[in-house]
Amino acid sequence: VQLQASGGGLVQSGGSLRLSCAASGESFNYYTVAWFRQAPGKVREFVAAVSWSGPTTDLADSVKGRFTISRDNSKNTVYLQMNSLKPEDAAFYYCAAYWGRNRLLRDSSDYNYWGQGTLVTVSS
Repeated sequence: VQLQASGGGLVQSGGSLRLSCAASGESFNYYTVAWFRQAPGKVREFVAAVSWSGPTTDLADSVKGRFTISRDNSKNTVYLQMNSLKPEDAAFYYCAAYWGRNRLLRDSSDYNYWGQGTLVTVSS
């Protein structure tokens, strides 16, 4: 499966963005999908993950209450809705997926399919 992330951009602090991760090549139905982010000079960190059919999600503490992850398998797309953005949310955001076990994992090494990053910039 190939992943294509989009939706990044420049937003003011307190603003919102919605990132999309579109899959192509095969059905997305049995892939667990996650978003990670990496700011310059920092390690890549887990942001959110969503189960196969979408009802179960996991969010990093730093984004709980502000970010929502969802998916539309009919469109082979996973979304990351980001509200109340803060300057510390600025980073490259990557979507990732793995096939098989329907478990929400936070370790980037568990994901073997990656999209290119999309840059989110938050001005204070």
